[in-house]
Amino acid sequence: MSNFNEDEIQAKLQDPRTQRQAFEDIVNHYGQQLYWQIRRLVTYHEDADDVLQNTFIKVWTNISSFRGESKLSTWLFKIAYNESITFLKHKRETLSLDDEESVVTSQLESDPYFDGDETQTMLQEAMNTLPDKQRAVFQMKYFDDMKYEDISVVTGTSVGALKASFHHAVKKIEDFFNSHD
Repeated sequence: MSNFNEDEIQAKLQDPRTQRQAFEDIVNHYGQQLYWQIRRLVTYHEDADDVLQNTFIKVWTNISSFRGESKLSTWLFKIAYNESITFLKHKRETLSLDDEESVVTSQLESDPYFDGDETQTMLQEAMNTLPDKQRAVFQMKYFDDMKYEDISVVTGTSVGALKASFHHAVKKIEDFFNSHD
């Protein structure tokens, strides 16, 4: 859909006759962007696909409650963020930290959907050392170039706390790279 208009889509979402088409338009327009937001948080392609599917299921089941108080994209990112954090919490409950780090490295290196060089692999490993919410803030600011105000809506965190979180994440990532020289 080349001319995606959030206002038109929101109107179509409220009409039962056009709701399904509007949802398809949302999936087509935001699917790849949401996939990469999720992928950078959960790391693996298969996990990102699962979380993306859960995100769109949640969007569909809650579509009638969307009232346009925030941008549609912000609402979608918030659902994707919450689904990613829930997934990561569940995953951490089933793996010890040492297991998780070795699994992350080996799966990332063997992932056919990840074509990163050594620096990108190290960046992903460094990001995986961050707490989930800090990693999400770093990802949204660094990769998605989101404004702090939008990240605040997605995460429910104040702009000041987000700036501090991003600063700490950058410092931890720098320290990670410096320790691997």
